[in-house]
Amino acid sequence: MKKQLKVVLIGLPGSGKSTFGRQLASVLDFPYYDLDNLIEENYSMRIPEIFSQYGEGTFREWETESLKKVLEQDESYVLASGGGCPCFNDNMDLINQHGISVYLDVPLEEISSRLGGSKVQNRPMFRGLDQGEITLKLKSLLADREYFYDQAKIKLSGEDFSAELLMSELINLLKN
Repeated sequence: MKKQLKVVLIGLPGSGKSTFGRQLASVLDFPYYDLDNLIEENYSMRIPEIFSQYGEGTFREWETESLKKVLEQDESYVLASGGGCPCFNDNMDLINQHGISVYLDVPLEEISSRLGGSKVQNRPMFRGLDQGEITLKLKSLLADREYFYDQAKIKLSGEDFSAELLMSELINLLKN
């Protein structure tokens, strides 16, 4: 039986987990999953609805249940987790037990510019904030989450990283 390769991308909102995840999955010829989409499918509700109707506590429980479900799948894939996912319910330990965690460490200024303008409407956490407030929110999130993100098996830093760069990192990790 060959070992499954489960690559789980973690990082702040706007760090590129979804965009990079799709690219990486394409290069590896693996299925791509987005944890937020899986939660919405599993519970037949959009994430903002879950937060408004049930609160963050219930969302985090459902997030962990959905994470466990996908980590138990007997296949290789690329998974983009939600930004807060690694920080709750021992999820980072689960991710590291079942897969290869990759922290997308993008400079806050770059993320802030990505989240600005009309794109902010898709992100309830940043809706109604101006560019300065978005940057402050990101700094606060990073301060709260960096401990968990730093437990990733691979860390890609900078504004631009490629699937090829990650593939070489994955190969090195798997050899050792």
